[in-house]
Amino acid sequence: MRILPLFAALFWCMSAVTAVAIEVKATVLRIDYPSLLPISRYDLKPDDLGFAGAALGDEDNGTTGGFLGHTYETATVAVSPEEADAAMEQIIADGVRLIVLMAEAPDILRLTDQAAESGVLVFNVSAPDINLRDVNCRGNLLHIAPSRAMTADAVAQFAVWKKWGDWFLLAGSNPEDVKLADAYRRAATKFGAKIAEDRIFADTGGSRRTDSGHVLVQRQLPLDTQDVRDHDVVIAADETDYFGRYLSYHLWIPRPVMGSGGLRPTTFHGAHEAWGATQFQTRFEELTGRYVRPEDYNTWLALRVIGEAVTRASTADPDGVRDYALSDEFELAAFKGQKVTFRDWNGQLRQPILLYDGSITVSVSPQEGFLHQVSPLDTLGLDRTESSCQAFE
Repeated sequence: MRILPLFAALFWCMSAVTAVAIEVKATVLRIDYPSLLPISRYDLKPDDLGFAGAALGDEDNGTTGGFLGHTYETATVAVSPEEADAAMEQIIADGVRLIVLMAEAPDILRLTDQAAESGVLVFNVSAPDINLRDVNCRGNLLHIAPSRAMTADAVAQFAVWKKWGDWFLLAGSNPEDVKLADAYRRAATKFGAKIAEDRIFADTGGSRRTDSGHVLVQRQLPLDTQDVRDHDVVIAADETDYFGRYLSYHLWIPRPVMGSGGLRPTTFHGAHEAWGATQFQTRFEELTGRYVRPEDYNTWLALRVIGEAVTRASTADPDGVRDYALSDEFELAAFKGQKVTFRDWNGQLRQPILLYDGSITVSVSPQEGFLHQVSPLDTLGLDRTESSCQAFE
């Protein structure tokens, strides 16, 4: 009865003897931008944001790597925007060729181009900008973070599945809010929803987390949401976290809220338990003493992509990791119900999007009935024919 375990142990031992020892060095470079306090204290960013995911990623990679003679070492670097170029230059000078980047889109583009000169592979774990997967894509840039198109499509699918086809789109006035609103307009057209009302909620700086913030919003939001055409649901496009979280209880006409308030799209959250996620959550909390954030999960996933490529393709060379990740052989379990893969036309990771109400996973997109000739996951975000990216041809 112990023959199979014995053969399994023997296999691992033989693998450890015959496998080539590989030393895998990576760096997580995080750019810390000046920002206002979030609306809620629960959303204050921890000092180890993203870095905690890297620590767990190294730990997980090392579990398998120990049998194969592979070692993993990931450095973490936090800098201001002004220090980013010098930091990237130093990381490359230290011989690192696998870099996980937490930054905004303009910095990601510039730093990725800088990295390309030295043959470095970069993983984007934060920037949702659609143009990074489209006209401004780069061949040495893989995207772990979902695009705004993916998260907007995830929300749109759920609304359409619920037969909430008439939307009141309320968008902030900041540039990021405008981009997100555009993604929701695109999603409405894509899935056959109708935007009954499209309004802007101007950022005057008065409704953030202050002693009187909720009072101002309580007076302002009902007035700004009066006289709206008939609608089933409110879609909030508030990426800058100005008003969206207040919407559910301050509308003139009570309706479900989705998007930047109410039911929100995310890659991961601390209460998600399905598909084996509980053991991930437990390990993360034991390691860090806090709940996981999306940035932690994205960084963990980036390092697991590297680890999977090293394990399966026996290489830590950037081109080898990239080629394996984009190949049909690559797949990775991600605690979201199905294995994730990369789109070989723009470097975007296909993945389910969780819809989160602040305490539980309410649903997961893609929704039932949204079909695609390759994968239902390709119903989220730019499909091959929609992307102008040519860097992967």
